[in-house]
Amino acid sequence: MSEDTEAQGWATAKTLAEALPYIQIYDRETVVIKYGGHAMGQEEVAKLFAADVVLLKMLGLHPVVVHGGGPQISRMLERAGVKSTFIDGLRVTDEATMEVAEMVLSGAINKEIANWITLAGAEAEVRGVGLSGKDGRLITVEKAVRTKKDPDSEIEKVVDLGFVGEPKVIDTTLIEALIGAEEDYIPVIAPIGVSVEGQTYNINADTVAGAMAGALEAKRMLLLTDVAGVLDKDGQLIRQMTVAEARAAIESGVATGGMIPKLETAIDAVEAGVEAVVILDGRRPHAMLVELFTEHGSGTLICR
Repeated sequence: MSEDTEAQGWATAKTLAEALPYIQIYDRETVVIKYGGHAMGQEEVAKLFAADVVLLKMLGLHPVVVHGGGPQISRMLERAGVKSTFIDGLRVTDEATMEVAEMVLSGAINKEIANWITLAGAEAEVRGVGLSGKDGRLITVEKAVRTKKDPDSEIEKVVDLGFVGEPKVIDTTLIEALIGAEEDYIPVIAPIGVSVEGQTYNINADTVAGAMAGALEAKRMLLLTDVAGVLDKDGQLIRQMTVAEARAAIESGVATGGMIPKLETAIDAVEAGVEAVVILDGRRPHAMLVELFTEHGSGTLICR
């Protein structure tokens, strides 16, 4: 054995020993993971993500994956000649768009992620199970309502987003059965829900992840995105924020663009009972492991 190989062995043993207290903290705890952004389109990154999720399960955690797929939906709509419009970051969803969104989210993306997890966990018999919010009436939704102020009259007007929903009831029966089974199943959930009347709705994936984490009383919710976390006015990473500080970051303009709805989701999840939410860069290899099992973590942690 070479000196370099021996040194690597000692370094690995030291890392495992340092991780032990954190492994004990998360033993048999639920962690909801929102997987999305540009990393979803990169096969090698997707494989690393799947392997890390399998490792979480083998270390005694109960990972639940909620995924998005906005870029993939946009590409499919372009091929079909359907034009997309957005209002406040939400895709206006007519019947044609809803059909494509469900096909992409509940079909291609959902099954691909579940398959990557199953392949990564083949030796340990860890299996990904692809679901949508329609399965077992997992997610019952209400039609999302948004208002916009007319610049001329200053009158608030209701904006019709079409088949865009917001979670009203999360029935965790199916998820709890999967994570509590003797077999090692990892639920993978597409952000599609159904109304009381049976109408299918598209839902923002961050919103689904937050609602799911609250309903499952998750210890952690990890929002994997394509930025390092929340940055301050000087562009430096903010390691930790309280709910009050997160609200202040939104109001002061420190948080901008797509970070605003992520912070709003984090705030809602913490207020629903999740111990903490972490916004972190899903493109970095093993970012989840660094966050959960090391002292310094990765990304921005939002807690009560």
